Amino acid sequence: MKEFFSTLEPILFASNPDIKITSFEAFYDDFLSGNTYFESIAPIKLQTSPSYALNCTIIHPTQISRPKSLSSPQSLAKCIHSIAHIEYSAIDLALDAAYRFRDLPLAYYQDWLCVASEEIKHFRLLREILTELGFAYGSFAVHSNLFEAMVLTSSSFAERMGLVHRGIEAMGLDANPFVIQKLHTSTHPIKLQAINALEIIFNDEITHVQKGNRWWQYSQPSEYAFFELIKKFSAFTLKGKVLNTSARLQAGFSQKEILKLQDFKQR
Repeated sequence: MKEFFSTLEPILFASNPDIKITSFEAFYDDFLSGNTYFESIAPIKLQTSPSYALNCTIIHPTQISRPKSLSSPQSLAKCIHSIAHIEYSAIDLALDAAYRFRDLPLAYYQDWLCVASEEIKHFRLLREILTELGFAYGSFAVHSNLFEAMVLTSSSFAERMGLVHRGIEAMGLDANPFVIQKLHTSTHPIKLQAINALEIIFNDEITHVQKGNRWWQYSQPSEYAFFELIKKFSAFTLKGKVLNTSARLQAGFSQKEILKLQDFKQR
C-alpha cells in the first residue's frame, strides 16, 4: 500500500516528462486497484518554478508570435506545440489539484486523477505529431500563465476550482473550434491527425470543465462569485472572443450565466 499524497508529490514535481508520465501511470494503476491510502499529516510543498522549466524556454506571453498561416511544417509544428504545452501544463494542474487539497471526498481525487490521465493522453497525441514533423516538446518558447494561475490559487480550493478548472479550462472550449478551422487551411497531410487529436481533446475537456464546475459548486459559491473571481484575477482571460455556448452548457454553465458572461467586461 502506498500513501496517496507522499507518492503523488514527486510525480507532480518531476521535471522529466517521460518520468512524470510513467510514474503517474504506475501510481494511477495502484489507485484504481485500491492500493493507496490517505494520510494528510505531511506538509504540502509549493512549486517555485514550472516542472517544464528545464525543458522549455519560458518567455512572456506577449513575446510569443503565433503563425498567421500554417503553410510550412514549422508553422504547423509551432501551432501544435502551443497546444501540447497547454496539455502538459494541464497535467500538472490536475496533479496539483489532487495533491494540494486534502480531506475531500474520494470522488474528488478520482476526478482529478482521471483528468490527469486524459491530459497525458492528449499530450502524447500532440507530441507524436510534433515528432512526425521533426520537432519535440521544448522546440519552441512557451509562457507560464497556467503555472502562475496554479500558484496564485494554491491556498484557496474555491479559487482553484473557479479560476483554473472552471474558468481557464472553459476558455479552451471557446478556442478549440477556431484552432480546428485554422488547421483545415494547412496543406500538410498530417493536419487530419492533428484535427482528430483536437476533436478528442475537445470532447474530453467538456468533461474536465464539468468536474471543475462540480467542485466549484461544492465550495458553495454565491450566485455572483464567479464574476467576482474574474474581477479579482483580471490578468487572466476567462472567455474567448466568441463563447462556445453549446459546450459551456454541457459543461455546467447556465444560460443566464453565459448571457451575463457575453456582456461582461473583464478589464
